[in-house]
Amino acid sequence: MDWKPDRQAAKAIYKQLAEYIENGIANGIFPSDKPLPSERYLAKEFNINRSTVAAAYAELESSGLIQRNRGSGTTINKDIWGMTKRRVPSWNRYIEAGSFLPNQPVTQRIRKEAVEHNLINLASGELSEDLFPLEFLREITSTRSFIGSLGYDHPYGNAILRETITKHVKEYRKIETSSSSILITSGAQQALHLIVQCLLKPGDAVALEDPSYNFNLPIFKSAGIKTHFLTVGKDGINPDDLLSLHQKHRIRMIFLNPFYQNPTGTVLNKEKRKGILDISSKYGIPVVEDDPYSLTSFAGEDVSTLKSMDIHGNVLYISSLSKIVASGLRIGWIIGPKPVIERLSDAKQQIDYGHAFFNQWIANDFLQSENFYSHMERLAGALEGRRNQIVSSLKHYLKNDVEFSIPQGGIHIWCKLKRDFNEMQLLEESIKRGVIYVPGSTMGSKKNFVRFTFSREKEQSINEGIRRFAEAIHSL
Repeated sequence: MDWKPDRQAAKAIYKQLAEYIENGIANGIFPSDKPLPSERYLAKEFNINRSTVAAAYAELESSGLIQRNRGSGTTINKDIWGMTKRRVPSWNRYIEAGSFLPNQPVTQRIRKEAVEHNLINLASGELSEDLFPLEFLREITSTRSFIGSLGYDHPYGNAILRETITKHVKEYRKIETSSSSILITSGAQQALHLIVQCLLKPGDAVALEDPSYNFNLPIFKSAGIKTHFLTVGKDGINPDDLLSLHQKHRIRMIFLNPFYQNPTGTVLNKEKRKGILDISSKYGIPVVEDDPYSLTSFAGEDVSTLKSMDIHGNVLYISSLSKIVASGLRIGWIIGPKPVIERLSDAKQQIDYGHAFFNQWIANDFLQSENFYSHMERLAGALEGRRNQIVSSLKHYLKNDVEFSIPQGGIHIWCKLKRDFNEMQLLEESIKRGVIYVPGSTMGSKKNFVRFTFSREKEQSINEGIRRFAEAIHSL
């Protein structure tokens, strides 16, 4: 056998071996009337573990290519050469071949654990149900008549909701826009996908914050985009770093989360915002401003979004109701130049043929009502209380083991562990003790960081979660 495994390839060796055997069956290297080589023989022949061969054979068996028989070895499944030539597709190969990449395994694990097991959840970036404005939303659905069509709506989203959003962003975010410059999306996540897929091409270079939520999104890699990183300091990224990146890599787009940034909780100060907009204008680089948290200021401060300071139309502004009303509404929006909105709208039509009107109706009525302001006051107060609890718990249970800055808004706190830990071992120990969080490596390149989200649990559970996390640390 002249085949050898490629030990430098990203593909696992057992999968390489399975493909080699499958091809050998197809072209007659392995005849159908003789047993396939034993696990022991192949392990010795290719200098690999016997368990690797076993895994390759298990994959081939699951696809219906081979049969494994006690006492008589492994044979080619004769049914595949019969009159019907029926075979089960090699689904694993299809899954791996898809151009749309999966989330990182650790991200998948966190989500699975958070959903399937009764853990204290300091990982999920959403509000707990007691923070949803359920009373107000029930009033909308139970006392007000549904007005609207159940057919396909405007490609940009419902016209009444878009008009309401123009008033909302003017009042709360100081953004002047028109309804024809707004596209309704299924949350901010779909907005990001549309921008990456429609406005960038393979090989383009983009700048992302490090750490950031965008760091672990596979959409950039799926699209063949080259990502370059800007370090987030105590008051955001440094515009000079952006300029250096652009001079080296010809940055095509900048993605920023300026207010109560995920995960650091930092706010990009006003001078730096001006510096970024100056660079954007000078070099013609679009800025994507992702703004889920600016209305959650614990001090009630008004903020000047990048979009509100943008006089040249360089900023694409993304926001949603997911982090401040209810994630299940799936209402987000993009504000940008009309030609861009037209292009993104066309792509959205290809994906889902427009947004569900019923959710848009609820969102519109809530944004228009006086209850929105009272809800935001209540939400900010509740989040501040939970922020205070997690800070108190970190200081009590971990004392000198962690460093962190106290966020003044948002839902996350970013902690640096003062000792080196095996990140996955610490996560597993924490899960065993019944608490889940986000390891820092999924959000940036720095070691020994963790992100805790304090919006998903009440104060008592937050305290218990940090206690369990401290137990996990001390056990290691």
